[in-house]
Amino acid sequence: MQALAQRAYQDVFATLAHTGCEHLLRLWNYLPDINGDGGGLERYRQFNLGRQQAFFDAQRPAFEGAPAACALGTQGGPFCVHFLAGRTQPLQVENPRQVSAYHYPSEYGPRSPSFSRAAVFDAGAGQVALLISGTASIVGHASLHAGDVAAQTRETLTNLEAVLGAARQRSSARFELDQLSLTVYVRHASDAAQVRSLLGDALGADAVALRDAVLLQGDVCRRELLVEIEAHAFAPGEVRA
Repeated sequence: MQALAQRAYQDVFATLAHTGCEHLLRLWNYLPDINGDGGGLERYRQFNLGRQQAFFDAQRPAFEGAPAACALGTQGGPFCVHFLAGRTQPLQVENPRQVSAYHYPSEYGPRSPSFSRAAVFDAGAGQVALLISGTASIVGHASLHAGDVAAQTRETLTNLEAVLGAARQRSSARFELDQLSLTVYVRHASDAAQVRSLLGDALGADAVALRDAVLLQGDVCRRELLVEIEAHAFAPGEVRA
C-alpha cells in the first residue's frame, strides 16, 4: 500500500505539472480494506507513509498548506485517487476543535495524514468555493463515542459547524450548515436511516442539505469511527488573503 500510494501521488503531481493546474484543491482516496493489516501495519497507515513521502519528493506542503482530502475504505476493487486541481491557490482551513491531522501524534502511525480540514478558493463570478474534508467524531486528536453512531453523528455535525466558523474567517462568504452539499459515509449500511434522521433533526426537514445528501457505505479511516461527512458549497463573496 505504501508503494502504491507513493506512485499514485507521484502521478498526480506529474499531471499537475503537465496541465499547468498546479494547485491541488481536493483529493478523494479510496482504499480496499483500509483498516486491514498490511503486513504488520494497518493499510491506512501504510497509505499515509507513501502519500507523505510523495509530497516530500515533489517539494509540496505535507503539513500546513496540505490540500483538503478524505480517505475511505471500499469493499473491493482497486486503490483509487481522484483529485480536483486548478490555477487558483486555495486557502486552507483548520478546525479549532481538532488537532490538525498533519500534527497527529505517532500513536496514529509513523507518518501523520497530509491533509487540511477544508479549503476555500475564488471560484470566479463573485463566488467562493468551500471544500470540506471528511469529518468525523474526533475532538483534539481522540475519537469520541465509540460504538454510538448517534453520538458520533452529532459530534461530527458540531465539527462541521466549527469548520464553517473557521471558513468564515478566510472569506466574506456566509456558508451555512443547512445549505451544504453533503456526502455521508456510514461504516454499517444498517445505520443509514438513523443517520439521515439525525441529520433531519439537526438541519431541518426542509433543508437543502438534507434533501440533497448522499449516503454511502464506506469504512472510515479509524476502526472505531462509524460515520464521516464531507461537504462542499458555493456562496457569494471574496477570499481574504
